[in-house]
Amino acid sequence: MRGSDGMIWRKSSRSNGAQNCVEIALAAGLVGVRDTKDRDGGTLVFRRRQWQDFIAGLRRG
Repeated sequence: MRGSDGMIWRKSSRSNGAQNCVEIALAAGLVGVRDTKDRDGGTLVFRRRQWQDFIAGLRRG
């Protein structure tokens, strides 16, 4: 989904169409994260390496 910011946002295929998820968008070395219930409510921005470390931590439990 292309947002009003021009970025292409996506959410997990595991969300099964639910609207209570987060979406991410990739940009030059950055990852944006936002809430699907309030897409205009703000975006968290992480460096790509920070995001990779976060996901690796989730997978490790």
